[in-house]
Amino acid sequence: MSIVLKTKSSAQTVKLGKAIGRLLGPGQVVALIGDLGAGKTTLTKGLSSGLGVDPSTVMSPSFVLIREYEGRIPVYHFDLYRLDNLDQVEGLGYEEYFYGQGLTIIEWADKIKDLLPEEYLTVELSLSDEEKGINTRNIKIIPQGKQYHDIVCKL
Repeated sequence: MSIVLKTKSSAQTVKLGKAIGRLLGPGQVVALIGDLGAGKTTLTKGLSSGLGVDPSTVMSPSFVLIREYEGRIPVYHFDLYRLDNLDQVEGLGYEEYFYGQGLTIIEWADKIKDLLPEEYLTVELSLSDEEKGINTRNIKIIPQGKQYHDIVCKL
C-alpha cells in the first residue's frame, strides 16, 4: 500500500514532513528519491522538525555526505548526490547509523539501494506536470515492511 500526496508550496512540503517525522523513531530509515530540485531537502526539514530539530539548522550535506542533528532522537541526514562509489558510504560505517538510536534520512537513496535495510520508508518526490506552480510536488510514500505500513496508515 502506498499513498500519493500533493503539496503546493515549500511550507506544505515541510508540514507533511513534520507529520511523518512525528511518527518515526529510533532505528528507522527514510529513503528519499527524486530529481534535483524535487524537494528532498525541504521534506527533510519537515521530517527533522517532527523530531524536535530546528528546521533552520537543516541543510543539504552535499559536500560532507552526512550531517547529524539533535532532536528528541538523533537525526542522521545523508545526501548522496556526489557519491562516486559505495566504498564512500561503507567507510562512514553506515550500518551504525541505519541500525542505531536515531532516524536516518537518505537523499538520493536509489544510489545505495542494495545497502538499505530490509525495512524502510521510501518517499519519491517529483515536480508536478499538471500545475504551473513552481513548488507543486507529487509525493509518493511507499512502506517497505510492517512498521512502515503502519506509519503510512496513520497518515
